[in-house]
Amino acid sequence: MWRVMGTPQERAKGLLGLVREHADESESQRYLKGEVASAFAQEGLFRIAAPVDFFGSEEDPVTQIETIETVASVDGSAAWNLMIGIETFGLIAPGFIHCRELIEDQSIIMSSSTASAGRAEKVDGGYRVTGRWGFCSGCHNSDLFGATVFLYEKGERIKGGHQYLVVPKPEFEILDTWHTSGLCGSGSHDVVLEDVFVPEERLVAPLGKVQHQSPLLRMPFRSRLCYNKVAIAFGLARSALDSFVELAEGKVPRFTSKSLKNRGWAQRAIAESEVRVRSARALVIELVESLWEKARLDQPVSDKEAAIFQLACSDAVRGCIASVSQLVEAAGTTANQKGHPLERTARDIKVVGQHQTVAPHHIEDAGRVLLGVPAVDAMLVDMPS
Repeated sequence: MWRVMGTPQERAKGLLGLVREHADESESQRYLKGEVASAFAQEGLFRIAAPVDFFGSEEDPVTQIETIETVASVDGSAAWNLMIGIETFGLIAPGFIHCRELIEDQSIIMSSSTASAGRAEKVDGGYRVTGRWGFCSGCHNSDLFGATVFLYEKGERIKGGHQYLVVPKPEFEILDTWHTSGLCGSGSHDVVLEDVFVPEERLVAPLGKVQHQSPLLRMPFRSRLCYNKVAIAFGLARSALDSFVELAEGKVPRFTSKSLKNRGWAQRAIAESEVRVRSARALVIELVESLWEKARLDQPVSDKEAAIFQLACSDAVRGCIASVSQLVEAAGTTANQKGHPLERTARDIKVVGQHQTVAPHHIEDAGRVLLGVPAVDAMLVDMPS
């Protein structure tokens, strides 16, 4: 690890000026500006969930949440890239047993995707890989791509679940597919490999299958996929709250002599939104600290505990979206103007709520578990291999 000063939260805060400076250009080009991604790497922020012996700093979950949340308060897309990098290194880096040199340099950035699986045909010395992967956030700034694959030999699929094959730039191709209204700058485009040879030593264990003694890797795998998504919702919601207060100070809506801050509808909007976001955040932090304590002590997490945490995460994102919507409504037409912080925040936060790991339908599934009925969704049952 390079020497870095201060906590991850402090280092993230120190980069907010840079993130803010490049947010509009990231939005327009539909992927994160390289200067921002490089700064995240240089400050060691992508590595905060990776074990120390695999070039990380192994920070606790609350530190991860607060670091991502800090960036999200300025730009959701930049925070999404940071979050994906943190998850990728945290969950995959310990699998680089036979190819440690690929990630030894802290400036190296990695992206991956579990949205689909490619085909890896066994050949002498490695594999020939073909496939197309969607939602590859941060791929434009990545030096490495983790390709989820199924392994084949002589045309027959090898028994076992999916694996990861690590492919360096420029051996992967990026397709321009990320045309969205929200989180435009996340750069979640498609990646394609066409009959690319990957050496045997670059085969690593996939997400959730890495063997390591880090307490972070004893955290419930699915819970780890939740809490960092929620961090982005918290940061975006905080941005909306702050933007609304600033707007209310000076705006006098048409056909009235009262400033926005003196209107009851605005007062109710900020009050209800503030308490909703704070309450949701407090619950998620309380529960993630409980899971972390169990992980440190190597104690099991019950199905009920996992369900309650999933419930808290999905409901927190839903609550943050509702809070932003309420503020947008109270703000009037100002919040519809391109370039106003509320307009972009409203678009970005909806995308967070559509992610599989924190989608609202998990609330119902958590209720099934609490009533003693078997879960049916992937986040609360065993993930398919």
